[in-house]
Amino acid sequence: MPRENVLLEKSLNFAARIVKLHGYLIKIHKESVISKQIIRSGTSIGANINEANYGSSIADFISKMQIAQKETAETEYWIRLLRLSEYIDDQEFQSLLTDCLDIKNILTATLKTAKSNRK
Repeated sequence: MPRENVLLEKSLNFAARIVKLHGYLIKIHKESVISKQIIRSGTSIGANINEANYGSSIADFISKMQIAQKETAETEYWIRLLRLSEYIDDQEFQSLLTDCLDIKNILTATLKTAKSNRK
């Protein structure tokens, strides 16, 4: 299976977790500000990865993957804030953070390879 497909699958599963987290934050904690931010950034990761796979050029692919990487960094921030604000427990925090960092690491490696192949 190509690396991008693994990445797309991981990002899609992560997005589904973020959607569930959003529902939990709204329903249980009545929290709408951070939940709106994390659902935008957390679901945008996979959308940009999917779009990158249909890029018209290597430059387009790299651009979309860089956006996904930035969205991953933003999502990581919101996950950390949710833990510090005690909206999620340590177990949920560690699980979400691990998934987020896995995606970020794969994106970083994919971008490195794409950039080296561009030359």
